[in-house]
Amino acid sequence: MSPGSLPRIDADRLWKSLMELAQIGATPKGGVCRIALTDADRLGRDQVARWCREAGLDVRVDEVGNLFARRPGSDPLARAVATGSHIDTQPSGGKFDGNFGVLAGLEVMRTLNDLGVQTRAPLEVVVWTNEEGTRFTPVMMGSGAFVGVFTPDFVRAQKDLAGLTVGEELERIGYRGTHRCGEVPGGMFAAYFEAHIEQGPVLEAHGLPIGVVSGALGQQWYDVTVTGMDAHAGPTPMALRRDALLASARMVDAVQAIALSEAPHGRGTVGFLQVTPNSRNVIPGQVQFSVDFRHLSQDGLDRMDAAMRATFERLARDAQVQVAVARVVQYAPCAFDPACVASVRQAAEQLQLPHMDVVSGAGHDAVYVNGVAPTGMIFVPCKDGISHNEIEDAQPEHLAAGCNVLLHAMLERAGTA
Repeated sequence: MSPGSLPRIDADRLWKSLMELAQIGATPKGGVCRIALTDADRLGRDQVARWCREAGLDVRVDEVGNLFARRPGSDPLARAVATGSHIDTQPSGGKFDGNFGVLAGLEVMRTLNDLGVQTRAPLEVVVWTNEEGTRFTPVMMGSGAFVGVFTPDFVRAQKDLAGLTVGEELERIGYRGTHRCGEVPGGMFAAYFEAHIEQGPVLEAHGLPIGVVSGALGQQWYDVTVTGMDAHAGPTPMALRRDALLASARMVDAVQAIALSEAPHGRGTVGFLQVTPNSRNVIPGQVQFSVDFRHLSQDGLDRMDAAMRATFERLARDAQVQVAVARVVQYAPCAFDPACVASVRQAAEQLQLPHMDVVSGAGHDAVYVNGVAPTGMIFVPCKDGISHNEIEDAQPEHLAAGCNVLLHAMLERAGTA
């Protein structure tokens, strides 16, 4: 079959659906604020569920609020091929993060309906609960519970800053379902694909519409506390100070150097810093800051960890302060299923879409699902690599290209009747 005769999705319909969903929780600057388990999240879920039912899909909700919409296949014994993402956003989020993956899945189903195509295996679209972790932690909560990293009871007991629990809010918005978390009719997914904006600048820099995602960086997060001595800024000579902020500044610079030493896949970020007493004429006596290390291999993460601890101890001694390092989050590096990655690459080649292999620097629900089912991801560019921001933007033609790749990757794995 020539590339021009291959089935393609309705690009205008996909874009229209994205823009319509973006009106739920729309912000004045053109972004979206649809935080997990708020009234806006309920309205967004209601809209997606309505569209799924209108497309003839069977909708079910599990006990932590994950939403599944199934299109039956011709083989009653076949396991489903699934796709999806999330529709909750950051407080100042954009229109495409997560939302593209969910609505691309829906558009695949609509397109197959239009074409009268029945797949051998069932197809499913998934909306995962609380991927962002803005209101409730941990992040990727719904997919984590689905694969058994968290228990449903643990998830439902998590509280927001107002003391409201996930369980209470699921009940309030009507999305505490009855299906057991982690159970899929007919057995666990035969394959899972997630389409997503890249949330980085690589594809745009290369002028390419498709990223074939081979895996995701592992992550290790730390809380660091540096303790010196509060003292008056005037009477205390420079040589006699125990300045916690000075030592911390050198440590922050060391994080940068450690990450650069692990190029191209090392990442190091200090995104939070709190100074005590935070007064302009007092030498800081304590500083707390975060470290976020990411790498494609566990060996790389281990090297970064060891280098950080040794360097921080040396800098603390030099500054006559104490340092305590606590690791608070750990995600192992993820390699996606080679067959699913090959299906994505093959779909891009069949459609004659320029593409490149990429690695995800961010966490996604697909990373968790990869632990229980063969998984692959499809990236499309976003403008200037910006995400988690109201100005997040993506071109309609790139979104359509990614959705077309998703269509053919799913068809390749599901087969036709």
